[in-house]
This record gives sequence, C-alpha cells and structure tokens, in this order.
Amino acid sequence: MSRIDLHTHTTFSDGSASPTELIELANQQGIDILSITDHDTTEGLPEAMEAAKDLALELIPGIELSAQFQNREMHILGYFINLSDPQFQMRLEGLRSTRSVRIHHILDRLHTLGIDISIDEIEAASGTGTIGRPHIAQVLIAKGHVKDMKDAFERLLGSRGNAYVERDVPEAKEIITWIIEAGGIPVLAHPYWEGWNKAESITSCQTLVEQGLQGLEVFYGTFSARQISFNLGLARQFDLLMTGGSDFHGTFKPDITLGKGRGSLHVPSKTVERLRIAAGQ
Repeated sequence: MSRIDLHTHTTFSDGSASPTELIELANQQGIDILSITDHDTTEGLPEAMEAAKDLALELIPGIELSAQFQNREMHILGYFINLSDPQFQMRLEGLRSTRSVRIHHILDRLHTLGIDISIDEIEAASGTGTIGRPHIAQVLIAKGHVKDMKDAFERLLGSRGNAYVERDVPEAKEIITWIIEAGGIPVLAHPYWEGWNKAESITSCQTLVEQGLQGLEVFYGTFSARQISFNLGLARQFDLLMTGGSDFHGTFKPDITLGKGRGSLHVPSKTVERLRIAAGQ
C-alpha cells in the first residue's frame, strides 16, 4: 500500500522546510508519492526534483492558486503542470504581485493598531519564498506582539482579525483555465463548502465543474469522516477525480504531520492512478 501526500508546502511559499528538506522528510517517513503545491509559484520544484531523483519517491509537480468564486476566496490545486510554460509563469508572476499589494495593506492596518513592522522584516522572514501572512505572523511573534501563529491569525491576520485584508485574485473559472492551458489537472483544495447548505454546495460544485474543474481534494489532513463522505459523494455525482493531502506547512502548522495530517489521513493509491491517466502520464 502506497503512502501518498499530494498537498505540501516549502519555504518557497509558506512552509518551514526547504524543498530538499521536505523530500528528505518524506523519504524518511516512507512516503511513496508526494506533490509539492506551493502557493502561486513553482520555483521550488526543480530543487525538489533534484533531491528526489535517486530516491524511491515519486514527485508530482503541483501548485496551489487562490481564486474568487461567488464572493469568497477558494484555493485550486494544479497537478502535472508544465513548469516551463512561459504563459503560465507570466500569469504566476502577476498573481504574486497581488500578494505584495495585500501585504502592504495589512502592514498599514497593523500600523494603525500601533504595531510597527516593516516590509524588509517580512521579506527577510520569507527568504526565497512567496510572501504570505505566515511571514507577517513570524515577525509579529519575534517582536512579541502575539504569542504564536494561532494568536496572530485569530487576533490580527485571519478573516476575522483586526488587520485582515481581502486579496484581489482572479475568478475561479480563469484560474482553472490557467491550469488546464499549462497541461495540468485543476482540483478544488480542501472543499469545506462553508456557509452553503447541501443543495447550495451541490449547485456550486456543478458550476465549478462546468467551468472546467476536474477534481476534489476529498481526503484532507483535517477533514472529519463526515466531510470526507460528503465530498466523496460530490466526486462520484460529478465524475470528478479525487485527491488528498495533509496541507503540510512544517512548523507553521505544527499540528499537521506530513503524510498523516492530524493523524487519520489516508489517500487511496487508485486516486493517483486516475490522476496520471487524466494527465496523460
């Protein structure tokens, strides 16, 4: 039985492990198939591929992109993308620029709250990675403004926090098209369907399928059996591919373990087999 994790992050976005470190950790933990799905960037994948080339570990190139859908933000995973597609890389560069704009607006909000941190400090925290809210949280923790990541997001950076700023991102239909045009398979990440009842969730899923969505992340690191069952039903109803992953961020999410999530993650081998076929691999 293969151990599979198709949703992980490195220092190239908002993870604490470098691509090489993540590959080494996956190998040590007996993971057979891994996908690195950094936010808005594929820049960590060449390093990961080099680290994995002599190991009995299959690395699937992936990415996680933010999108707007019915006035809310959702995340869409892309698998087996063509890393060298110039149009896709240009689009990613534009998407990353929206992160920079958002970060500056968040810093402005923090300043009005009497919290003085600079963009230079945020960039230093992110290193080579795409800047995100966890890097702001790192600086807030280091300077004693908050206790930990949870405190940072609950009080300041999360959707209900005092410094929260919504990000301006493309519509889901556009993001799905980007992934398909780059040769990839678009999959809705951690579909919680928050705020929708059952009928609304089904209708929303149908709309996404009509826009080109090809899969659902049915098996997720923090999903309950009930959530898995509901998404499994949607996947079967709309003949969607199924994927799964821990959403590993290293020390940024210390309760999430690579390959296990919060302990019960299991991604069936057949999900990867079907994903390969869909991608023509």
